[in-house]
Amino acid sequence: MILWLWLFWGFSIAAGQPDSELLARYLEEKLMADYSVVEQVVRRVPRQTRFLQRLETRPRMSEFTVKATVISRYAFTTVSCTMVNSGSEAREGVFEMQIPAAAFISNFTMSIGNKTYYGEVTGKEKKNSTDDKARTKKPPGPQNARENGYETFKASVFIPRKMQANFLLHYEELLQRRLGKYEYTVSIRPQQLVGRLRVEVNILENSGIVSLEVPPLRNSKHKGNGKVEGDVSPPPSTVIGHTKTLAKVTFSPNVVEQTKIARNGILGDFIVRYDVNRELSVGDIQILNGYFVHYFAPTDLPPLPKNVVFVLDSSASMVGTKLRQTKEALFTILQDLRPEDHFNIIGFSNRIKVWQQDRLVPVTPNNIRDAKKYIHNMSPTGGTNINSALQTGAKLLNDYIAQNDIDARSVSLIIFLTDGRPTVGETQSSKILSNTKDAIRDKFCLFTIGIGNDVDYRLLERMALENCGMTRHFQEDEDAASLLKGFYDEIGTPLLSDIRVDYPEDDVEQVTQNFFPNYFNGSEIIIAGKLINRTSDSLHVEVTASNSKKYILLKTDVAIDLPSKNDITAVPGLEDGKGDQNYIERAWSYLTIKELLNSRLKSDDNQEKEYLMEKAKSMALTYNFVTPFTFLKMREAGLHSEPPPEELIRPSTDGIGEKLQSLQGHKAPPGIRRQQDTQRIKISKTSADGDPHFVIDFPSSKFSVCFNIDGEPGDILRLVSDHKESGVTVNGQLIGAPAPPNGHKKHRTYFNTITILSNKPQRSYLEITPTRIILDDGERLILSCDRSAVVRSSSLEVSVSANSNITVTIRDTISFVILIHHYKKPAPYQKDHLGFYISNSKGLSSDSHGLLGQFLNHEVKLLQESLNTSHQQGSP
Repeated sequence: MILWLWLFWGFSIAAGQPDSELLARYLEEKLMADYSVVEQVVRRVPRQTRFLQRLETRPRMSEFTVKATVISRYAFTTVSCTMVNSGSEAREGVFEMQIPAAAFISNFTMSIGNKTYYGEVTGKEKKNSTDDKARTKKPPGPQNARENGYETFKASVFIPRKMQANFLLHYEELLQRRLGKYEYTVSIRPQQLVGRLRVEVNILENSGIVSLEVPPLRNSKHKGNGKVEGDVSPPPSTVIGHTKTLAKVTFSPNVVEQTKIARNGILGDFIVRYDVNRELSVGDIQILNGYFVHYFAPTDLPPLPKNVVFVLDSSASMVGTKLRQTKEALFTILQDLRPEDHFNIIGFSNRIKVWQQDRLVPVTPNNIRDAKKYIHNMSPTGGTNINSALQTGAKLLNDYIAQNDIDARSVSLIIFLTDGRPTVGETQSSKILSNTKDAIRDKFCLFTIGIGNDVDYRLLERMALENCGMTRHFQEDEDAASLLKGFYDEIGTPLLSDIRVDYPEDDVEQVTQNFFPNYFNGSEIIIAGKLINRTSDSLHVEVTASNSKKYILLKTDVAIDLPSKNDITAVPGLEDGKGDQNYIERAWSYLTIKELLNSRLKSDDNQEKEYLMEKAKSMALTYNFVTPFTFLKMREAGLHSEPPPEELIRPSTDGIGEKLQSLQGHKAPPGIRRQQDTQRIKISKTSADGDPHFVIDFPSSKFSVCFNIDGEPGDILRLVSDHKESGVTVNGQLIGAPAPPNGHKKHRTYFNTITILSNKPQRSYLEITPTRIILDDGERLILSCDRSAVVRSSSLEVSVSANSNITVTIRDTISFVILIHHYKKPAPYQKDHLGFYISNSKGLSSDSHGLLGQFLNHEVKLLQESLNTSHQQGSP
């Protein structure tokens, strides 16, 4: 029945039946419904059973909702997700969300059943300098999501059967203007079809919203492609509405519409682009509760002449798609150069090849034609000499500036592109960075581009950061040619240089960066700060800059016109009280922390780095931001020392370097642990391990006794029995193995299964093997031995150290440790097996029985037999 429905679903979608809305409602009901059909037929023939089990492999995501509110470019995003476990046993649910790399997580909350856990931002402990240096030298791997503009937030939790888990993630970001538009992007990749999926974006811009657009979902090849080539219409089910200052965009595809986009649930990036009204003046200044933010983006200015050197990687690794797309992009870029510009091209591998020696050439039809020919003839060969390539490019620009009477108001820059790491010449990143900085000497800017997974992104990022530039990273399987062209368009039209924004020193404090080497068309300069005098009626602003014709000086007094609270809370999406937040203050803190992080990244002075780290950490703690120096501790709501829940929670993130987003478990309740934590376990001598070898420890008597038991495979040995008092019983089952060569035994036996029963105050049953743990205390939970985990119930705790040991603690007075023995290349007489150790027996009574239990709480004496009689008889 279910198989037939699944086939019917696929056929209806392919055939485009007119009753798709009816089918969509039916499928949504099926996705939200409990798996009652599965439970009814689970005992049918094996083929049906296997199919139905595949349907139950993971909890079903019943709801995925994104609610975003953008106020004056500052975006608050809340992601809500509900997962339902309709299976017959506890299963792991994974909440995974890609967030913009520039965003800061501000909170995370989750609830499992009737328990709620909230995140508390805490400062990271300082690591020693050697570890820091070692980490800095290690190049980032290709999996680092930040290189592609995203970081991955992930939290996993075991959801008990017939229950649900809710996740609530909050993050914040300040939108950047590029190519004349602000772009709000949210990742819609639930990785399964969702019964209720909704995205809602609300925008408030007091200066007025213009050019609002919602392009098709964006998805690169390596993430699945749901975009129709050439399509520019919004995604299906998108509704757009706006007034002069308010906009609301919703996206709520039903299951059929989701399936048409991507059957695997990876829909792509939902994007909202817009711009605001602006005028040629000092810009837009907004003030609220003693904080201000200043947006400066002049338009309709003549472009500045530019002197540009393209430094292009032509090493052997660029063969194929990367070099072809680079050439395509450069052909278009060269065509966009203006007549007043000057340029040159350098190709580098293990050798450095300069197109026009010792000069920059003007933009003429002949020069453009010859440059295209030079690029066309570039062929991939040799290694990657990054240091020499940059030194050559910097010398070319420096000599040109020094030897020519160029316009003082022109802009000089290097555009550097590579796909790899330095392999020839100077290969140490620190030396390349210092050499590049010394060569450029703050005279021009360096913009870096990395292609593919082998590029040293951190090196390119820091090179650009230290030399007033920007960096971009593109995947090889993306449309790199258009992305390269798009990046050039961001920096290809400089309008102003040497921009400085000043405010009276007596009126403001803690102002963010206020000097900028260049302003490019379509971008925006943002400054924020605090007001000293909150009662003033106006703020004086002066902007000085240079353009191609003259020096510019703009002066004005900006009236402090405070927005009313009603204006803010009237925005859809802020009904929950978020309108009480000072979004301008949070934008100031966001910018300040970003600048502190960048300053620390650029600094080579350890004392300065320490100061910047502590300052950034302090501000992040104040504003509840997750940064490289803070992380989230998960706590149970309203509790501090109560016993934690039985569910295992494993939150983590993936990111580069110092992990911009860092969510970790903590060492205290409520039952949350870092996956990487190494547990120190004190193991008692009282044990049964090996073949099986029993050891009894008598601490008060200061000696131990050992003995062996020759059992048969399949025998069950009672190790501990105290069911009348503590309610605890422990059994071990034996498996057999051939005897080793020349051994005195016919065969060996080992413990393959340990069972622990605790029936007070309620029944809990554990079955442990070398590969898995089954816990049944009213709900059945299966844990794997190769993953670290901690599970707690009201009277029992099970702590798994991956592939090492399992610690079982009962009512804090009884502890057993089970060691896991794995053989990588076992001999015929070796079997994976378990060892059983009693580490705490305080809760076991003196009436305990069993092979080990009978000796607990007893004292023994060693009796020595006298040999004096025999000696006397034997004496002469």
